[in-house]
Amino acid sequence: MRGMTVAAAFAGMRRVVPVVFKAGCPDCRGRFELAASALRLAIGASSRTTFYAFTCPGCGAAVRKPAGERIVELLTGGGVRTLRLHSTA
Repeated sequence: MRGMTVAAAFAGMRRVVPVVFKAGCPDCRGRFELAASALRLAIGASSRTTFYAFTCPGCGAAVRKPAGERIVELLTGGGVRTLRLHSTA
């Protein structure tokens, strides 16, 4: 398929099975699965400022964890809402 774009190759395809992500809470030690809509990804200028966040469904704690390149790739590919942080410098 020479000359075909990725967008053209996948045009009209729909996700059949909802994507879920396994996560854990450091506060209550609960382990659970979350839909993409329950997660937020923040991409900063460095690895120190790139993280994902969610609210623990078990205890209600706000959880924030670092996100390396692979995690960013998985979360964005799974439809997690992404916020790009801009530096003030």
